[in-house]
Amino acid sequence: MATSKYNLLVEKPDVEAFEFIIEENSSKPGSERDMYISGPYMVANTENKNNRVYPVAELKREADRYVTEMVKKNRAMGELNHPTSAEVDLERACHRVISLKQEGNVFMGKSKVLSTPTGLIVQSLIRDGCSLGMSTRSLGKLDEIGKDKHKVKDMRLIAIDCVADPSYPKAFVNGILESKKWVCNNDGSFCELYDAFENSLHDLPRRDVEVYLRDQIVTFINKVKQKQ
Repeated sequence: MATSKYNLLVEKPDVEAFEFIIEENSSKPGSERDMYISGPYMVANTENKNNRVYPVAELKREADRYVTEMVKKNRAMGELNHPTSAEVDLERACHRVISLKQEGNVFMGKSKVLSTPTGLIVQSLIRDGCSLGMSTRSLGKLDEIGKDKHKVKDMRLIAIDCVADPSYPKAFVNGILESKKWVCNNDGSFCELYDAFENSLHDLPRRDVEVYLRDQIVTFINKVKQKQ
């Protein structure tokens, strides 16, 4: 049974100091050069543009897990711009995080730009002088700590995506991503709330489905009335 409800959150640090590095493979002179992006990937204990605060302990716990489970296993891939999913689409992967280290309240990261189609787009943008940055995509719960201000807890870092316009992720998230709700199943996996609702129908005896649907519709109507 799914219990906890999570929001899909994305954040881009207000700090814009990203460095683009081009390194030639010293073992193979004249070979194709590798490109890297480094800079502040996450910031703690500071209210960001989305009016959210990430406690440093929360970020450290999740950064440590992400490094152990993803970075060290060469699985920490990110996409070009944010999708509306809580999973990483390998066909859209453009970079791979190779390090993520804490420096006070800031978590500095470094990524290798991939030679995938979207990675080649990132390389071209950088060579043409475009400004790019990194933006986290995660699941988490929001605790209200003031008017229009929330503290994030139970964070689960999904990916660190490559983005261009700092104002774009905020508008995109508020309009699309954060309208979705996710639930954590007993086995630790996540699914969209609609999927959980649909799957719950299969677990019910046929005679109870009609009653369950009626109750869900009544609950939905009551929630709509409360917001009017």
